[in-house]
Amino acid sequence: MSEVVYNRIAMLRAERSISRRQLAEALGVHYQTIGYLERGEYSPSLYLALRIAEFFEVSVEVLFSTKPFPRLGDTERSA
Repeated sequence: MSEVVYNRIAMLRAERSISRRQLAEALGVHYQTIGYLERGEYSPSLYLALRIAEFFEVSVEVLFSTKPFPRLGDTERSA
């Protein structure tokens, strides 16, 4: 069983017009680290996850999950 951590970093960055480099500089990490995180190639430490959530002013649960996030528009509407 692989331990994948799903995230919404790219979505929040795009929504707020923040580049990978800008986010990396704000967090004190290399910009490639942001790319690895967004692609799921790297799982953040708890400390880094908390710092990213704090940067975007959202809870960690909004940003990270152990299950894939539903795609926007894929939610079923109850009749």
